Amino acid sequence: MLSPSLEDYLEEVYRLSLNNDDIRVKDIAECLNFSMPSVVKGLKKLDELGYIAYKPYKKIRLLDRGNRKGKFLVDRNSILKEFITIIGAKCDIDQEAEAMEHYFSIETIKSIEKLILVLQQNEDIVKKIKKLQINSVLDL
Repeated sequence: MLSPSLEDYLEEVYRLSLNNDDIRVKDIAECLNFSMPSVVKGLKKLDELGYIAYKPYKKIRLLDRGNRKGKFLVDRNSILKEFITIIGAKCDIDQEAEAMEHYFSIETIKSIEKLILVLQQNEDIVKKIKKLQINSVLDL
């Protein structure tokens, strides 16, 4: 199992690989707002685990295992962003999805994905959710 930071590195390598042949440490560091030494350490670990091929000053290349896991990570992030958007949460969607994605099980993500499909097919429910005003137990 990958740590949250290794997941972030692999997810970003995958994202960058969709549009670029050359993925550089600098690009990953800038996208994630991490230091280059931290990214290098993470890439070395992903290389050891068989997700990527990484050698200093060479192209970073996704291996089959990394490609599959990277796609999963990007899809998971998209599902959570869609869920947050549909329920109308007033928050930074990117930050919220990032906070959620490392802690939900695959089964929970799949259930959220099913719920999204139901909500997309029932716009009246979505409108009701967004209009609903309750005295929440979370109100201070």
